[in-house]
Amino acid sequence: MESFFKTLKVERVHQVRYATRTHARLDLIGRIEGFYNSRRMHSAIDYQAPNQREEQLKAV
Repeated sequence: MESFFKTLKVERVHQVRYATRTHARLDLIGRIEGFYNSRRMHSAIDYQAPNQREEQLKAV
């Protein structure tokens, strides 16, 4: 989890200036759901996106 939050901060939080906490929360939720869970490859699961891996596990 520490690696995840570090990457999220480097790739997004430190690159964007948010007007409010609500804007930040909405942006980060969108980033996690739209990028991390659907497209970003993870070495711990054989370089697959989490959503892709989840679908594989459901098929078994």
